[in-house]
Amino acid sequence: MAKGNLRPIGDKVIVKRLEADERTAGGILLPDSAKEKPKRGIIQSVGDGKMMENGQRSKPQIHKNQEVLFTSYAGTEVKINGEELLIMEEADILGILN
Repeated sequence: MAKGNLRPIGDKVIVKRLEADERTAGGILLPDSAKEKPKRGIIQSVGDGKMMENGQRSKPQIHKNQEVLFTSYAGTEVKINGEELLIMEEADILGILN
């Protein structure tokens, strides 16, 4: 399945997690086991918005290609064509980085 064929539904978004830092601020090289998974990523795709009680959809607040900050345990990891992506709810996104 090509990445372009994966489309989120409702208030879900697809995020590509940014790479973890390989060195500490002091310059020490970190092994893979010591690296924290980044809580930042780039929006790849956005769903149509959450269905409200009145039958209308709320407009998503985020857009494709924005860099975002999300909660530690946000989303479900999926692997599409060897690329690791996260599918999460828009509510798991804490903010947009400029």
